[in-house]
Amino acid sequence: MTFLSIPTTERFKMFSAIHLFFIREGQILLLRRFNTGYEDGNYSVPAGHLEGNEEVREAGAREALEETGVSVAPSDIEIVGILHRRSDQERVDWFGIVHDWQGDIYNAEPNKCDDLRWFALDALPQNMVPYVHHALQNYQNGIPFDSFGW
Repeated sequence: MTFLSIPTTERFKMFSAIHLFFIREGQILLLRRFNTGYEDGNYSVPAGHLEGNEEVREAGAREALEETGVSVAPSDIEIVGILHRRSDQERVDWFGIVHDWQGDIYNAEPNKCDDLRWFALDALPQNMVPYVHHALQNYQNGIPFDSFGW
């Protein structure tokens, strides 16, 4: 009896992350990356990878608590952008506006962040992570989906 051999190839896997726009009174909360090995010295927004078996807004709420010390209900995160990007790996990033939070924002990860502060949306620092800056511009221009780095 002869059996057909079916090749066993692993499907392509893509990393995904949630990035949070905390915006108030024309300002956005930015953190400067430190000691992470990725974009250190550049400003970004609170963010993190989805860990699997986790809804994207739940991941955002988890990351908000881990990085800023505030509690955010997943329902208070509105997804306003998606960015399909290529850097060291191909990724899909989600961008969400945080409409409400409980507690006072502080640097909850000083071993990964050496500055956490509010910047005017029209006076952002020059040293921002490029794709995050791009996604923020997309949000300000009403562009919900884009590609970056291709």
